[in-house]
Amino acid sequence: MALDGIFLSLVKKELMCLVGGRVDKIYQPSREETVFSIRTREGAFKLLFNASAMNARVHITKAEIDNPKTPPMFCMLMRKHLSSGKLCGIRQDGSERVLFFDFESVNEMGDLCRLTVAMEIMGRCSNLILVSEEGRVIDCIKRVGYDVSSVRPVLPGMMYEPVPKQDKLSLFDFEKETLEHKLSASGAKPLSKALVGVIEGISPIFAREASAYCARSDIPCCEMTEDIFDKLCFYLKKTADGIKSEAPCFTVVKTKDGALKDFCFTDIGQYGSLMVTQRVGSACELLDYFCSERDSDSRLRQKASDLFKMLVSTTERISRRIANQKQELSDCAKRDEYKMYGDLLMANLYRIEKGDSVARLENFYSEDSECVEIKLDKRLTPAQNAQKYYSEYRKADTAEKMLTELVKQGEDELAYIDSVFDSLTRAKTEDEIAALREELADEGYVKRSRLKSAKTAKAPKPLEFLSDDGFKILVGRNNRQNDKLTTKDSDKSDIWLHTHNIAGSHTVISCEGKEPPMSTIEQAARLAAFHSKAKNSSQVPVDYTLIRFVKKPGGAKPGKVIFTNNRTLYVTPDADEAARLRANVSK
Repeated sequence: MALDGIFLSLVKKELMCLVGGRVDKIYQPSREETVFSIRTREGAFKLLFNASAMNARVHITKAEIDNPKTPPMFCMLMRKHLSSGKLCGIRQDGSERVLFFDFESVNEMGDLCRLTVAMEIMGRCSNLILVSEEGRVIDCIKRVGYDVSSVRPVLPGMMYEPVPKQDKLSLFDFEKETLEHKLSASGAKPLSKALVGVIEGISPIFAREASAYCARSDIPCCEMTEDIFDKLCFYLKKTADGIKSEAPCFTVVKTKDGALKDFCFTDIGQYGSLMVTQRVGSACELLDYFCSERDSDSRLRQKASDLFKMLVSTTERISRRIANQKQELSDCAKRDEYKMYGDLLMANLYRIEKGDSVARLENFYSEDSECVEIKLDKRLTPAQNAQKYYSEYRKADTAEKMLTELVKQGEDELAYIDSVFDSLTRAKTEDEIAALREELADEGYVKRSRLKSAKTAKAPKPLEFLSDDGFKILVGRNNRQNDKLTTKDSDKSDIWLHTHNIAGSHTVISCEGKEPPMSTIEQAARLAAFHSKAKNSSQVPVDYTLIRFVKKPGGAKPGKVIFTNNRTLYVTPDADEAARLRANVSK
């Protein structure tokens, strides 16, 4: 994990500002996540505890996290024991990835008691544990029974056992001879892996950076020379001194496409030009920036997992139905052949006897009048066989008309489901998910009885942005809001934008009687592409036209419109620009 023990010690230093504060609120936005609102003299802070396997961490967050209307049992227990409690201290055992938060609280009898919240950051074994003054586990966010771990079970009522310490060297106090001996004993193991196993509290990315600094590559320990070892010791001591002097360099590593890759408490140069690095002001700010967006997506996916499952199964069902209908439609292409057979039989009734199984007749529709073999039903007369082929022709002709319409309806329904799925993947709050549930219920995809808090859900407003030229740009969050934004809330002279044949949000430039410059239209086009299924693509086609040329067809699904007099721009979505234009609104 990038969040190693040393990084956690830097987080702890930043959290010391919370000591002396009181717990104002406690809520649990997801199964493995808890937020404490702590009020101090400097103001209120949100302390986030996350015990998930991939993103376990603890830090101050500024992210907007929804407070569930119904708190889980663990959240209610934490409120019972820690509400209005005072944070007295924060402890860490060396560079272990465990922080202990000591609280003073009042129990049911009115007596002052001391409780400890242990935040253990250990990958899939991460946990958040409430420990009593006597050292017993009151409860934990993830109960670990004997069937999971016979070595260290964690269950209510058991004595809390600290995480076993490993026999490792401290980065801040190690002897060169001991380090050299331990590395030499690692044999052909890569130097970076050996460092992780020898030095306490460092992550693989830091170990690789140390290896790259001293040897320019991850060499085997057995190939390490004295010169390389001296460079390694110098780098480790320099890093330790930088941390002691409270001058760490918090670095985020990104791909060239902007995807977050890793982070560390020192400069990272091992990737060369393959990656991009960015400095962040503090450890908590780095964790908040690196993990908040992914956690938000994870929380909402948990809350909307049933919708995702329903939409995926509905998409598969509709796709199979359309494929079958298209196959039947291709079979209807033989209808002209059936009519021709009927005509040939009617023209040659005198040549055919009842009981014949095949009629070989000249095709007078062909220039060469080649002979055609027509299968006959022995039980029918020649005229009845002709009528049978005419009947097959009429059936195929009717089926083609109906199947063509059914395929079109199926494709429209598939496009609608795709648009709802896209809106759901971009939903950021519970209210947005509730609005989508209500929309799907009205369309008959979700039973009304399954709606949760639909009446109390607050309808979210469209996303608002401000272009660099001062024009307001509105982006719909879902299909219903798209319809309202386009057909009711906008002026006829406003400009409407949407990705070409790609599921996405309706985007409107509020012109207010002015003509926006091309730079504003291009920014709005990039916003439309960013809030669509093609947000991670480049050269995305975006159509734009005046609102007066956009119409809602009668009986169409939510979000479905037709438009004319449009032009098309090809743009590449920019997440940083979207965040900047969003921030312009509050300035």
